[in-house]
Amino acid sequence: MGNVLLSVIRRDLLLAFRRRADVLTTLFFFVIVVSLFPLGVGPEMKTLRLIAPGVVWVAALLASMLSLQRLFAADYQDGTLEQMLLSPQPLGLIVFGKIVAHWMVSGLPLALIAPLLGLQFDLPPEALGILFVALLLGTPILSLIGAIGAALTLGLRGGGVLLSLLVLPLYIPALIFGAGAVEAHIAGVSAEGHLSLLAALLIFSGLATPWVTALALRISME
Repeated sequence: MGNVLLSVIRRDLLLAFRRRADVLTTLFFFVIVVSLFPLGVGPEMKTLRLIAPGVVWVAALLASMLSLQRLFAADYQDGTLEQMLLSPQPLGLIVFGKIVAHWMVSGLPLALIAPLLGLQFDLPPEALGILFVALLLGTPILSLIGAIGAALTLGLRGGGVLLSLLVLPLYIPALIFGAGAVEAHIAGVSAEGHLSLLAALLIFSGLATPWVTALALRISME
């Protein structure tokens, strides 16, 4: 099973490398949205520090949604998804590999660049570290939950709008705990509680969503 998982991840990373424009679009969107807020709000550092966690997290959430429709679309169009459904390997394992690859090209870059963008909001170094850890825990949750919506809307006309309506409410806990961790640190309170809840949500999502997504794919392909 480990070999199957690695093969799926390697394949999807190779395909993503061939479509670098799609990957860069997500990253540029995140950078532009976060960078526009200091220009619009003004140079008041206290205000910028106050809104920074929410701005970065909302931008990351929206940026991750840009690539969700492409998670299964290419495999659906060329017939690869049908072969995956007929594979003797567990479909949930294959789906998990695709979700991991999706996070590596869409979520991980956002977490890596977020501390640099946080400097625009005058966040202290410790808060930047908390922001990085929160996004490192939270962006996989966005990919895992988003995969369910991508599977349910697969092949539907106007699926992008429906996908947004499905997954945005489910993103709220990750948004609250992720932004709350940074806000708690800035307020002088320990961020461990928020990070622990975020980690628990990640574990639960990692165990449940691949199999729910696999079931949603079977329903969409019928």
